Order: sequence, then C-alpha cells, then structure tokens
Amino acid sequence: MEYSIHLDRLTLGVCYYPEHWPESLWEQDLDRMLEAGISVCRIGEFAWSKFERTEGAFDFSFFQRFLDLAQRKGMKVIFCTPTATPPAWLTEKYPETLNAFPDGTLVRHGMRCHCNHTSPVFLKLCARVVEEIAGHYGSHPAIIGWQIDNEINCETNMFYSEADSVAFRAYLKDKFGTLEALNQAMGTVFWNQEYTDWEEIFVARPTLANSPNPHLLLEQKKFISENSVAFFKMQADIIKKYRKPGDFITTNGVFGHIDYQDLNRWALDFITYDSYPNFAYSLGGANGNASAFGRLRDRVSGLSLARVRSISPNFGIMEQQSGGGGWQTRMPQPAPRPGQMRLWAWQSIAHGADFVSFFRWRTCNVGMEIYWNGILPWDNRDSRQLEELRVLRDETARAAELAGSRYAAKVAVCYHYPTQWDGEGDIFHGPLEGVSVMNWFAACQVAHTPMDLLCLGEDLGLEALAPYDLLVLPHIALLPEKTAGLLKEYVERGGRVIFGARTGFKDEFGRCPMRPTPGPAAELVGGTVREYTLVPEDSRTAVVLFGRSVPMPRLNEILEPEDGEALGRWYTREFYDGQPGVLRKRTGKGEAIYVGAAFSEEMASALLSYAGLEEPYAQWLDLPQDIELAVRKKGDRAYHILLNYTDAPRPFTCHGPMTDLLTGLPCEGEAELPPYGVMVLA
Repeated sequence: MEYSIHLDRLTLGVCYYPEHWPESLWEQDLDRMLEAGISVCRIGEFAWSKFERTEGAFDFSFFQRFLDLAQRKGMKVIFCTPTATPPAWLTEKYPETLNAFPDGTLVRHGMRCHCNHTSPVFLKLCARVVEEIAGHYGSHPAIIGWQIDNEINCETNMFYSEADSVAFRAYLKDKFGTLEALNQAMGTVFWNQEYTDWEEIFVARPTLANSPNPHLLLEQKKFISENSVAFFKMQADIIKKYRKPGDFITTNGVFGHIDYQDLNRWALDFITYDSYPNFAYSLGGANGNASAFGRLRDRVSGLSLARVRSISPNFGIMEQQSGGGGWQTRMPQPAPRPGQMRLWAWQSIAHGADFVSFFRWRTCNVGMEIYWNGILPWDNRDSRQLEELRVLRDETARAAELAGSRYAAKVAVCYHYPTQWDGEGDIFHGPLEGVSVMNWFAACQVAHTPMDLLCLGEDLGLEALAPYDLLVLPHIALLPEKTAGLLKEYVERGGRVIFGARTGFKDEFGRCPMRPTPGPAAELVGGTVREYTLVPEDSRTAVVLFGRSVPMPRLNEILEPEDGEALGRWYTREFYDGQPGVLRKRTGKGEAIYVGAAFSEEMASALLSYAGLEEPYAQWLDLPQDIELAVRKKGDRAYHILLNYTDAPRPFTCHGPMTDLLTGLPCEGEAELPPYGVMVLA
C-alpha cells in the first residue's frame, strides 16, 4: 500500500496559533492569509491547556470559535493533538510521566517533548484528551485533516525513565521469551553481563567510557521505534472513530529511532515534513552546523526531502521556513535573502511536496522562538516574505497540474533503520554512511541525475526496485538474508547494485557471525573481505579504476576475488598496494560491484559515468553544475524543474521548445535563470 497525499492542485498553508494573539486579530489574519494564497492553516499542537485547563475539566469554546470563523471565511484547518506539550498540572501531579536523563534525573516542565511514551498514566491522559478533542471537533466542516503530536523524537530520541525500563523489560520478554535466549542474543557473556532476573535489565544507564552493551542498545532503539508507533496508533485509532470521510491523519517531521514505514502502516495516511534549509547558513555558536552542509549549502535539503519521499512519494510540508531562525539559546541563523523563501518552497515541490505550509504566519512575540521569523514580523506590517508568498500564490496556480506527478529517478541510494541505529554506537561503520550518502548526493546533483533514497524495509518487494537502473547500498552492515536474495533477483533481471565497505558483516543483533564479509552479499559480488583498516580523514589512499586514480576514504578493505573480478586495485603507499579494492561480478543480465571503502564524490561520479547515468536529460537541457534539475512526471508529461541556489544569474541551454509554467513564456536556445530563480519547463 502506498501512503501519499492526494490533492488536485498545489496547495499553500500556514501554521497559525490563535492562542498567541488577541481574538480581535483572528478575522483580519484569516483575510490576509486568504488574499495571499493561503487556503489551509494548522492549529492546536501546543494548546492542551486550552482544552483541559485543569484535570478532567474540558472546555472546547476557544477553538470552536476559531473553527466557526474559519468555516465562514472559507479557510480549511488541520487540527493537531496536543500531546507534545502536556500541561504543568499533569507533570507535577504525575512525575512518572516525565522523561529522564541517562542518570535518572527527571526532565522537567517548561520546554516541549518532555514526557515519556510508556507511562500508563500519560498514555491514559493522552487517550482521554484526544478522545475529547476528536469527539467534539471531528465533524466540523472546516477540518480537512489531523496532525498527531508534533515532531516526535525531535528534542530527544532516547528515553530513560523508570516507565521506559519497565516497558523495555516487557518488550524483551515478549521477543526473547527466556533469559537464556536474551543472554545469547545480546552477547552478555562478554564482560560478565549475564542477566539472571528480568528486573536486572534497564534501558541504557551511565557506564564508564559511555560504552553500554551495543546489542542491548540496538534493541532499545528498536523498542523506542515500536513504542513510538504504538503511541501514534493509539491516537490514530481514536481519531478514526470521529473524523469525517476523506479527512486525513498525518504527523510532521522525520527524526531518529522511528521506522517511518511502520508508522505509516499503523497510524498515518502520509507523512509531512518540516523543511528548514537555512540551517545551511547557521552562524555558529550553539548548534551551529553550517559546515556539515559543505559547498552545496541549502541545496542539501533536497537529500532530506528524498528521505521524506521514500516514506510518502507525494507528501506535504507542514513547516516550510519563511524567515531567519533561532531560539534564544541556540540555532542562530541569518535572514533569508530576497527570493530564497520562494526558492525553498519550490525546492520542496520539486522533490514531491504537493502541499506547502509555512512556519509561521506571524513571528511570536513571547517565549523561546521570538527569533523564528514568520511571514509577518512582530509589528504585523506587510513584509517581503508576504510579497514572495503572493508570487508563490500566482505560480502554484499556474503550475497546479504538478499535483500528483511523481519525482522521477533511476538511481536510488538505500538505507536500513537497524544499520543506522547500530552505527550510532559503532565508530567503525557508523560514520561511513553520512560521508558516502552525502557524496553520492553531491555527485548526482552536479551530474543532474535525479536520485531517490530507498528504505530496505521488511516488506520490500521486487516491484519497489524495478524502477531503478542503479541501486547503491553504501554500508548496510546488518544486511538481511532476505534483502540479499531480493537484490540477487534484481541483478539477474538486469539491475546494477553497488555495495560499499562493511556490508553484511553483522547480524540482526549487531553481532559478527563467523563468516567472511560481506556476508549474505558475498555470492553476489563474487568475493570477500580479507582484511580492513581505518585510515585518517586526510588519507590519500586510492584505487586505480577505469584508468585513473580514485580516492577511497575513511576505511579500506583488502578484497579477495572468488568468481568475481578485480575491477580496481589499491594505489597507495600502504602494505596493500596493488591488491584488489573494487570487485565486480556479472549475474544474469546485471552486475554487482563492491567498493572496499567509503564513497568519495569522485568514486560516485566515476560509477555514475560507468553506469551511463550522468546527465540523463542532456538531450533537452545543458545546465551548469550549480543549477539543480528535478524532474516530476505524470503519464507521458515531464516537468523539468530548475533551481538556482546562487546569488548570480546562471546561463543554460534549452534544446527544443519548452514552456515555463510559472510565466507562460516559451524557452528555447540560450536562456538564463535569475539569482535564486526557478523555472518549471514542460
């Protein structure tokens, strides 16, 4: 089953907080939103006390008045459950509902996401408030959908309360049955960690050198995912009793220790995302992370959008950045330059969003987020962001037919939740994925090769692989036997698979079986790993591949061909100079390649070229590297979306007559994309 948003036109929305503003402003705000092209607003995600100011005393009049006004004005509403910010009366009376730090100290009221999702008291109170809200508002004609919670696992994706330990023990009992089976699976014989009573088991606690049992830690993350999904399913099941036919259920954001395929399956109709490309320009200080984005800067948000697309092929943006960002304590960012807000909205649409909702209508004038700028400033005057919104209003109307079209890619880079979670605590394979995925993304971007991300989930079938000419599995350390078998069938039918170092060297619990690496992929690649070594980040180790030297960073493996061939050999001053570093084996109509290192951008580019997947749209468009090309298709119609992330005009050539849907003007021959410009050519 597919989990996508279904709209007949591109739709704009905004996050609105009626509780932050005088009621006398509501009507004026809605009028201004509608004039600027906003037809949907999201409300209520942090407003539990507006429904239940004291325990058990419910009052629905506040949001009833807003919903009735929205209905009169023609504004549609996404209504939220408020479980991300439980009220002070709840956490003070029931401190067992609070999350804790690893040492057991409770996380206190005053922020958000401060509760655990295992406390029976918290779950009961959440169920009750959702039942009351959905039961009262579910039939309201202004409501078109529901958002559960807000950015679950955003502020933390680890939970250390006593309730979590109790629930974790129950999860382990259900999964393993006996302590003997648990001890065997978790390798507790090492360092004398055997358990003789279930009460001896806790969620991860402080240890010397911060080095807990890695297998039990991986299991804890699987438990967190399962429990988060159950928390959402509980709320979704309640909402489904009261929602009108056609009203959707979603949530916002993609964060750690949640299997989003499972979340869709059990609770959601589709996912929405919160896109903040301006993190690429963070100014340092607390949580300043601009360096992580490299030379591509805000273009890297496309990689996050690709992950969202792997969950819901057509999705929504619940929070699209509209202004400069930052809390009073962290995340300082500059104001977007003129044109960037519009560019970032089109970046989201280019990657599969059919609904874009901006954060927020007006900048809040109290609290921690007074620097997260909205469409309007505190003083409520018109802004350049409002002008850009009006431009988007007109453009999305002209390009309304894009809704329902699909991002078109022939390359997919694969990911695997258990491997990612295991890698967070394993410095030998965990850091490789971020390096390699970013370099594949960069190589595809500059080659104008649209790229997907693909989740290697338990229900993955051959039909999900068939659309791609190339699959890249950078470092799937916990590669399941079932997935390896599926990849073999894909290759036999003509597909090409590229593996990276550390593939298949662990089992489902993160243990290292007594078998050669790459484990279940060894037959497919025609060889094994004989030896490996970490290398410094500035290492110049390389292989000779396709007649040239190609960098091989981070970790190097010495490979041993069996019925495969050595496609590349090490070129290095190290002891393994001249030995195989890249293997290839042809099977059926396709082939598999194994690269014994992390992927450099040069390696990814070389393999794209080898596969004939560089510049796949060159017959229509000749583009410079700093223009992104995204392609969406609907039936036989292709939409070529060009995005200029630079502050200078960029020339390009259009081979053959096309029309820019945003202006209605023809495009053929030499052309120019303005600074922060966008074109949709069809």
